[in-house]
Amino acid sequence: MNESAIIITGVHLTLTDAIKNVVTEKVSKLFKHEPSIVRIRVELIQDASRKDHGEFIAKGHIQIHGPDLVAATYSENLYKSIDILVDKLQRKIRRRSRLLKVKRKQTIKQ
Repeated sequence: MNESAIIITGVHLTLTDAIKNVVTEKVSKLFKHEPSIVRIRVELIQDASRKDHGEFIAKGHIQIHGPDLVAATYSENLYKSIDILVDKLQRKIRRRSRLLKVKRKQTIKQ
């Protein structure tokens, strides 16, 4: 995994070194679960108009061999949004690998 494989963008939000380090640290764990990940894009959005659901939105897009994996979360805290996003992406990767194993074990019945 190289640093160019993780792309972090901020919308209406200034990306500090602390935010970049937290995202890089948490997202780099996903590369250990699935070696076929090409790139992970994380988009952090601060939306002041969404006070009812949460002010911070975190979107993740994993480019992988096969269909891409996409997830989004929102909460009142930016770091909480990042944690929830990484958990969702991790579950999606595990589900994808489980489904591939099930497909591989299926036999044609005649």
